[in-house]
Amino acid sequence: MAALICGSLAFDTIMSFEGRFAEQILPDQLHILNVSFLVPALRRDFGGCAGNIAYSLKLLGGEPLPMATLGNDGGGYIDRLRSLGISTEYVREAGDTYTAQAMIMTDRDNNQITAFHPGAMMQAHMTRIEPHAAIKLGIISPDGRDAMIEHAQQFKACGIPFVFDPGQGLPMFNGEELAAFVQQATWVTVNDYEGKMLTERTGWSSAEISRRVQGLVVTLGAQGCEVWTGGEKTMVPPVKASEVVDPTGCGDAWRGALLYGLEQGWSLARCAQLGNQVGAIKIASRGPQNYSLGSLPR
Repeated sequence: MAALICGSLAFDTIMSFEGRFAEQILPDQLHILNVSFLVPALRRDFGGCAGNIAYSLKLLGGEPLPMATLGNDGGGYIDRLRSLGISTEYVREAGDTYTAQAMIMTDRDNNQITAFHPGAMMQAHMTRIEPHAAIKLGIISPDGRDAMIEHAQQFKACGIPFVFDPGQGLPMFNGEELAAFVQQATWVTVNDYEGKMLTERTGWSSAEISRRVQGLVVTLGAQGCEVWTGGEKTMVPPVKASEVVDPTGCGDAWRGALLYGLEQGWSLARCAQLGNQVGAIKIASRGPQNYSLGSLPR
């Protein structure tokens, strides 16, 4: 069974500023802001939700099919996916733009300034979902706005059950649009902040949303997860990380585990439990695709 993962492929450029932003930015001079930060540490990671989710699912033994669009600088990412044994059948290359890129600068207090260039991600809607005998499951993760809307409709038309996990893309949609996503989806997953926004914009409580789908999961970070099915809530406890190094990509690691569990026919609570385990492993490694699972108990 293969899982179609709709989302972004991106390059993450991470820079470390050894001081504090607050000491460099004068509040009374914001109207003429002109600052420069020395960043002695810099690294570039493979990222993007589709890539990160596919990495997690592959480590668990699943068959991920990322559906995403790379730019004219994306050849290295294609090579990366193939070296991991991840299919690039649904990865399209756009020759007239760059691959999506996030440039993240972090200060000594873990405050962040991020610039995100969507690039080729804005063309993701040009790749359509068609019926395929091997594809039994899918996910809508953060992507171009048009792609998220159209791919949800296409999943529904093809009869492929899918997870709606809008992540940081949720603010792009109004209440009517979010309600349409929920009504088309089979499962919905959000973090606690996104969950509050989802309920406010749709006017539906978590219990009501869970009655419209097969299940809703609200991830709470170090506090575990709320799993809602049929209007009833179950708490899934957290898994303590051996150390906290880098949270980048933890949500995507969790999503990959969710897909793996759904492929196995597990209950949503058991899927969330595995997600918490994988997230705790990922947070102890730097970068979204540099961790290994070892002998993970399941």
